[in-house]
Amino acid sequence: MCAVTLTALGLTTSQALAAPGPAARPWQAQHLAEIGHQHAQKTAAGKTASLSAAKAEGGGEDDSDEAENSAEATEQFTEARTAPGVVAPGAYGAAWAQLQSMPHTGGSWDHVTGKPYNADDPRYRDINSNSSGGAGQVTGRITGIAADDDGYVYAGGANGGVFRSRTGGGHWQAISDKLPSLSTGALDLDGSGRLWYATGESNTGATSYVGTGVYVLADPKHGEFQPGNRVGGAELESTTIHALRFAGGKVWAATSRGVWSHSTADLSGPWTLEFAPNPSYLPGGADAKNPSAPYKNIANDIAIDPKDPSKVLLAIGWRSGDTYNGFYAKAADGSWQRVAALGDLPTGAGDVGNVTFARSEDGSRYYAIEQSPTKLATDPDSGLQGVYVSKSGSPFGPWTLVADKDKLKGSGSALQDDGYQPGIQSWYNQFLQVDPNNADHVYLGLEEVFETTDGGTNWTTPGPYWNFGFACWSIDPAKQTGDCSPTTHSDQHAVAVGSLHGKTSVYVGNDGGIYSRPLKGTLDAGGHANDWKSLNDGTIDTLQYYSVGVGTDPAGHGVVVSGGLQDNGESVLRARDKVMGSDFGGDGSDTIVDPKNGCNIAEEYVYLSIAVTQNCAVNDGSWTTDPTKATSWSVAPADSALGGAGARFIAPITTDDKNADTWVAGGRHVWVQHKGFAIRSGDEWSAAYDLGAGHVASAVASSGGTVYAGWCGPCNNQGFTRGIATGNADGTGWHQLNLPVDGVLPNRYVSSLAVDPNNAKHVYVAFSGFSRAWTEGPGAGVGHVFESRDGGTSWTDLSADLPDVPADSLRLLPNGGIALGTDLAAFYRAPGARNWQVIGDDLPTTTVMQLRTGPDGQLYAATHGRGIWSFDLRRLGRGHRDED
Repeated sequence: MCAVTLTALGLTTSQALAAPGPAARPWQAQHLAEIGHQHAQKTAAGKTASLSAAKAEGGGEDDSDEAENSAEATEQFTEARTAPGVVAPGAYGAAWAQLQSMPHTGGSWDHVTGKPYNADDPRYRDINSNSSGGAGQVTGRITGIAADDDGYVYAGGANGGVFRSRTGGGHWQAISDKLPSLSTGALDLDGSGRLWYATGESNTGATSYVGTGVYVLADPKHGEFQPGNRVGGAELESTTIHALRFAGGKVWAATSRGVWSHSTADLSGPWTLEFAPNPSYLPGGADAKNPSAPYKNIANDIAIDPKDPSKVLLAIGWRSGDTYNGFYAKAADGSWQRVAALGDLPTGAGDVGNVTFARSEDGSRYYAIEQSPTKLATDPDSGLQGVYVSKSGSPFGPWTLVADKDKLKGSGSALQDDGYQPGIQSWYNQFLQVDPNNADHVYLGLEEVFETTDGGTNWTTPGPYWNFGFACWSIDPAKQTGDCSPTTHSDQHAVAVGSLHGKTSVYVGNDGGIYSRPLKGTLDAGGHANDWKSLNDGTIDTLQYYSVGVGTDPAGHGVVVSGGLQDNGESVLRARDKVMGSDFGGDGSDTIVDPKNGCNIAEEYVYLSIAVTQNCAVNDGSWTTDPTKATSWSVAPADSALGGAGARFIAPITTDDKNADTWVAGGRHVWVQHKGFAIRSGDEWSAAYDLGAGHVASAVASSGGTVYAGWCGPCNNQGFTRGIATGNADGTGWHQLNLPVDGVLPNRYVSSLAVDPNNAKHVYVAFSGFSRAWTEGPGAGVGHVFESRDGGTSWTDLSADLPDVPADSLRLLPNGGIALGTDLAAFYRAPGARNWQVIGDDLPTTTVMQLRTGPDGQLYAATHGRGIWSFDLRRLGRGHRDED
């Protein structure tokens, strides 16, 4: 499920579940309707205009009711990496360059999740699962697609890089793993067959996954991207790129720092800045260090007149509104000026948010999607302004409205509930594709996939959000998704058309991967496509994990590996399984797995909404008629009811190192429970400590009843503060450590804590963000890993030769060494050593969100873009001591 943002709504995801009735849907599906209804009530009750001056100056800290939990996830992912200030361009590139010269330990990583992941696995039809929704085999978010007429398809993961298929989809091969960035903004084939890869995902307009520029592969059918394939210089480093457009011998790039262009013939030389609405906020400008700088020059798309490449229309604007939002074109004097009138297509600052253009092959049509900042803040049901066509073929129109929220809602959409209707996530979900042979045949991507064959007069929904709510749906495991046709995963981002052996297909990319169907497909009796094919065959793994947990398989054949995922629930891989299943739906956050029994699993949805199972949530759906047959239980502590005020979106949960039945969860309070997996109610947690109003935990660790909790609040760069509290699990002895802003520990985000199991006063802490060389902010400091031997009174910097890159996860290893997961790699510090090594070989260059050790002697890495990997710790040996 792609749920609505809960932080502003103040809802709980752990409310007592109503007793299911004969037509009961899984809880995640029920919850979407509930959230939507409350969202609509809240908006109608008190929401006013979105374009206040305060909001315009406030940058990315967005308090509006944006209906997508990915908005909050991305904001917080960004906060952890940027607070307390603004990060200068080039930070990731510098860290990657240092990484190339570092020594590696012996051994190689093994790919754990390189298997198909069936979101509809019939084994897992419990109350918290989305199985039977119809999405089938999934992978992580796909944000770029290109395809040709020879069966070659290229798919780009949000943080997983580019994959190639030679068979029209499937049997994928990674072809960009040597690049410093695997974050995909756009993929395009030009007229000569070269593949252009724009790095830096831009779906939210934030800076969570900045890239290192644009790369070109001259022979994409056989080659692989190399760092030397970059176009131009470093001008587009540390930007996000929404679109590439080609015309007149130039490529145009819509980026988070304005619109740029470059020759397509000579790929050397710098990019040219064509237009930035607020140039003083660009790097080197007078306002470059302003916290709102990343949001002051956002370009979304570029439309070029096919008859005259000198006529260009720019779509500029931050999704939540700013005074510079609008459409721009060149005036006679060469300057870029606002365009005031485009027919039905609104041009006011409050109307122009995220925009996507698409042109027909014959040049007779231009289409556009427009998201409205005003509607985003005031409309209880949708942020969509509309879908438009220019029948002149000119980007300057006149434009005519051909679809709005109500028209799409009536076309077979699954989104019928108040507060969650078509376009509610249009700031995040957009694609447009015109049939190359029919200018009136168009595919439109929002949360769902829509289609028109008559230029927008009539629409169908070939790819509904899911099948819950349709009369054809059934939870019966024998029917996979009832009598409904399989659909795509929700939340659409990318589209392309390609052919294999003369058969033409449309390819769509979304939060669940890549799917295809015949370009001129067929519909079932319900008006939905009956010919979708998932291309997520397990050879493409772009899964975005937040967490991983490992335990012995109760069947005795090996281990169970589980992990929480962005928008793909919790995956579970049993020993000897050839296909992964999904036992919990929605967003999967942190997780706890019993090392002695891998089917004892606790999964956090978001904001500490924790559910627990003791049988891997195996269920045939019988709970829909008999509530006592549910095999998972909601056990969220009370802070979950407060949404973002009570906990981080991805809030930390852990077990005590010496007592597996003692669990610690961090929200505003530090919560403790002592029943382990036998817990059945959120009331069984007790609050050991109140971190204070406005403070929420970012990391927790516990050993022998001694607990440490890192916190932030505010957590963004507007007054960022952080701290560490420590005390006992029974609620006694709690106090805040003295952490001055200008002390040894940096004033940055506390990302991970680890306690020596032999001495609870011996503790380690890791910090995210960048050191002061890159971060302009109070107390940004230096270093990422620190050690205390006196319970936090004094600290020693252990960072040594670590690259200056956000650190995400600390793990103390059985041999006394330390493992560290960062945004670029996993590192190892041997016992007694001073310097660090890269752990092994073959781990893709992507974010390592969490490291866990398994009962099988393996170290597991949950990456946010390339799945889960394992490393045999025996290959580390006992380490060595540095001579110095």
